[in-house]
Amino acid sequence: MTIRLYGLKTCDTCRAARRWLDKNQVSYDYLDVRQDGLDADTLAAFAQQADWNVLLNRRSTTWRGLSEYEQQVKDANGACALILKHPTLLKRPVLVTNDELLVGFKADEYARVLG
Repeated sequence: MTIRLYGLKTCDTCRAARRWLDKNQVSYDYLDVRQDGLDADTLAAFAQQADWNVLLNRRSTTWRGLSEYEQQVKDANGACALILKHPTLLKRPVLVTNDELLVGFKADEYARVLG
């Protein structure tokens, strides 16, 4: 099974997810969305598997720095465009397996999917 984890190396939740994966000896590829980037096709695939409202991190410092106009996201296309412009707006981490996509980190969900 191919496992990819998308996140930020400075994000505490991403660090917790990585610690869990390492502790449970789960092999994975890690991609830092700020450093490695995030392509439109990958993000579109995320949006097909998860609600765009879940993918868009409205709690981030980046979100608070946007203008009111930029914050008027009405659909998946708008959310994806904004995340591509500002990758730190992606709710993280995003764990991708062959069959599932998990947004955020919950140890019990990781155990269920990877157990």
